Amino acid sequence: MEELPQLALKVGLSALLAGAIGAEREWVGKWAGLRTHMLIAVGSTLLTHVSVQIGVLYAQGSNAWDPGRIAAQIVSGIGFLGAGTIIQSRGAVHGLTTAAGLWVVSALGITVGAGLYGEAIITTVVLLVILVGMVPIERHFLDPDQRRVRRRPRTPEPEDEPPAP
Repeated sequence: MEELPQLALKVGLSALLAGAIGAEREWVGKWAGLRTHMLIAVGSTLLTHVSVQIGVLYAQGSNAWDPGRIAAQIVSGIGFLGAGTIIQSRGAVHGLTTAAGLWVVSALGITVGAGLYGEAIITTVVLLVILVGMVPIERHFLDPDQRRVRRRPRTPEPEDEPPAP
């Protein structure tokens, strides 16, 4: 039972940190917002915490249990969710930043679940600086067309070429 306060701290901190990221994404009108980011971080935190506790309780003196296994599966699962947020239409790719944000929020959850609170807080601050602080820089230095994926011009097939005179 002494694990419950520790788990409550981890889940609460994870929800708070991911909530800050999710609130920014919600504010700018992205599909994955506050609740999505919080759910991913809290789930990652819980799974990491449980993975560590299983190792402590059942694998004493044994190398049979590796808590990193569950973390690896979390990253794979979030990669699948992130792929679903990426959309390609009319020569432009949308959702890459959202997918990357979900991946980093999952990493935050893993970090908090492992008890590395300072690392998670620093990463959250850096992520917020990237998401908020880079927007004016991008607008100033990048041409809006540079953010698009350009299609290569189609090379004509031999049968498409007009006959030589």
